[in-house]
Amino acid sequence: MQKFRLYIIYALLFVPAALADCFQLNITSACHNFSSLLNKVPDTYPMLQKVFADPAPYKVQIIYTQIDRDTQNKPHLSYYQYNVDENRYFYPASSVKLPIALLALEWLNEQNVEQLTTETTMFTDAALPWQTAAHIDDTSATKLPSMAHYIKKILLVSDNDASNRLYELLGQERINAKLAEKGLTNSLITHRLSTSLTEQQNRQYNPIRFIGLDNTLLLALPARESVSVFRNKAEATFGKGYIDNGNYIDQPMDFTAKNRQSLANFDGVIKRLVFPELFSKQQQFALSSKDREFVLRYMSMLPSESDYPSYNTEQFPDNYSKFLMFAGEPKSLPANIRIFNKTGWAYGHIVDGGYFVDIENQVEFFLTAVIYTNKNDILNDDQYETKQVAYPFLNELGNYIYQYELNRAKPIRPDLTDIKKIISKSP
Repeated sequence: MQKFRLYIIYALLFVPAALADCFQLNITSACHNFSSLLNKVPDTYPMLQKVFADPAPYKVQIIYTQIDRDTQNKPHLSYYQYNVDENRYFYPASSVKLPIALLALEWLNEQNVEQLTTETTMFTDAALPWQTAAHIDDTSATKLPSMAHYIKKILLVSDNDASNRLYELLGQERINAKLAEKGLTNSLITHRLSTSLTEQQNRQYNPIRFIGLDNTLLLALPARESVSVFRNKAEATFGKGYIDNGNYIDQPMDFTAKNRQSLANFDGVIKRLVFPELFSKQQQFALSSKDREFVLRYMSMLPSESDYPSYNTEQFPDNYSKFLMFAGEPKSLPANIRIFNKTGWAYGHIVDGGYFVDIENQVEFFLTAVIYTNKNDILNDDQYETKQVAYPFLNELGNYIYQYELNRAKPIRPDLTDIKKIISKSP
């Protein structure tokens, strides 16, 4: 197994929390306190009122960004934040899959191998007894795995295995080095998702082969292992206790070696994708126009709109991963609304962030939020108030901001032609 060493990147280079959602953009923007909006929450949003009346147990963080266009249709952003604290750890869950997908596309563009594309067959092999191979994918049109198909599954239904395959392709060093280069210094990705592996196993990566149309080998990566150890530099503990192998451990759970992605960083990943022109070249994800449009298309696509992969809509209704505005019982989304988002849920944390567009009413805004709903503060006991509190809260929050945007005066209406083109293209 090939070993390599780059350098250790710590996830935390702190700035004052009050500036956390504004400092990274390097653009002229306004930053406001969210309280001015909270004073106007009516009784028709009971869960918002409940949570904001006693916010401490829920550890809510919110970043709402207004978008105003100038006469050249260039976006200008104004920020509203609630309780944003870069120092306070929360588990990012599947929200880390979005930067992993974007970094995988970056990696592919750097290879400069003829015929190597996102659609190229990508075989994952197993070099160690605990590793698993991936040589077929019954959900794809070709029955073969590829980077494009993995990304589709990540964005449509937050598929864990698909993300893990891209994690194995990139490795910890590249992922964390690239995030730091882009100014996303409050992020750290150190493990596969939904697998019971040791820290060492998560530093060991499967061999991978890319196979051309004529069954020739285009590119091969050997089994690799990271020597560097990546850990959260600052405190990363949560809960008053947790369940481990059926036993109660009476102390906070240690997340030092687990993934981290601050709300501002998550929000920043989405903005780098939607409006790359607002960032320096170094801070952008190095995507082709085609790759960027591909990601945005599948971020907004609903499970029922996808042919490959195809999903059972009872298991994956249209609002399956659209928490802000539509969390709750299965429902359809209005045709005029598109949400370019990514969600995550684990250990009582529910996180969602995205770019919201109403084509018909020419409304657009960003909204990113995380809430912790775990009344007994015990992790791994599956006693979370996700349906009772988190879903209605995120539903109401998204709708409250959407209604506010519907009525917000804008001197210049946005030209959303580019967005219309992206969502109108066939999958």
